[in-house]
Amino acid sequence: LGDDGWYRTGDVAVIDGGGMHRIVGRESVDLIKSGGFRIGAGEIETVLLGHAGVQEVAVIGAPDQDLGQRIVAFVVGDAQPDELIDYVAQQLSAHKRPREVRIVDSLPRNAMGKVLKKELAQWV
Repeated sequence: LGDDGWYRTGDVAVIDGGGMHRIVGRESVDLIKSGGFRIGAGEIETVLLGHAGVQEVAVIGAPDQDLGQRIVAFVVGDAQPDELIDYVAQQLSAHKRPREVRIVDSLPRNAMGKVLKKELAQWV
């Protein structure tokens, strides 16, 4: 327990339009090393989930000759890629914005429902 009496699980949740809470992932469990920065994928995913046009998201680091890794977001929803890149750039530091956003029909998951980010890396 923290000094405030709360136990920090590291889970990330969103509240939908009906007031229901939904756990959508873990906070900063995946680190992306891009341009000399260590960036938590969970932080970017959390911001993207705040956009009305995003239903699901997974962020990975894809190999990049100049940056080491570039940030790529896979999004289920009806938002436009450029709109989402700008949305993140308005809320986080410029180096945390995705360099690429891919709109997909669904995210690959294992039997427990966890997103298979290693499989997404093969899609890049």
